[in-house]
Amino acid sequence: MRQQGSTWAVQPIPVHVIVIAKAPVPGRVKTRLCPPLTLEQAAFVAAAALTDTLTTVTNASVLERTIVLDGDPGSWLPSHLRVIAQRSGSFPERLAGAIADAFAEAPLPILLIGMDTPQVRVRQIETAASWLVHDDADAVLGLAEDGGFWVIGTKQPIPGMFESVEMSTNRTGRQQLARLASLGLQCRMLPVQRDVDVLADALAVAHSAPDTHFAAALWSCVPSSFSDFTSQGVGHG
Repeated sequence: MRQQGSTWAVQPIPVHVIVIAKAPVPGRVKTRLCPPLTLEQAAFVAAAALTDTLTTVTNASVLERTIVLDGDPGSWLPSHLRVIAQRSGSFPERLAGAIADAFAEAPLPILLIGMDTPQVRVRQIETAASWLVHDDADAVLGLAEDGGFWVIGTKQPIPGMFESVEMSTNRTGRQQLARLASLGLQCRMLPVQRDVDVLADALAVAHSAPDTHFAAALWSCVPSSFSDFTSQGVGHG
């Protein structure tokens, strides 16, 4: 038997998927969409993107799921998901802390995804999870079009995994891949995705994944003229 929307049998893959996220509070999330969005609209769109991500993770046939949250849980959070508070510190420190804390809760291979790729599908999560369990790979990595990465996974916490990686630059993904190699880790690569950072990204992702909560939320907020802009193709922001 196969689970609907899943490429894997009912037996879950023994992997712990964690979503690192900010609570979608106006003024704290997706502020680079403003203008033309208001801070409240940007938070609404962020909540929709997070809903899509959490739904995908929930539907994936994996053993454990956790959201590592900066902020307070709200009505957008499914009640069945484990919640761990994000550590303070720099973003690399938060990432490393999220992996360590999730592994302490459920000592399984860890797959970490953010909240900026609502277009990601169940199959991609399950493929990455399967590589961590059934493949020779020590790590998995999915690069983003802007030079970052949208997902990373390892069989266990790796000390110094994010050391010397400059976050939020067009070199981040390449540096992260090089860092994994320098630690002697064999890495398998997932397909490149587009992160939602600026409006051009949001429009492109909504156009490519029109069945998402994210797309519906975005189209309810942006001027109707943007639909014509999207249909003609959107450049990078």
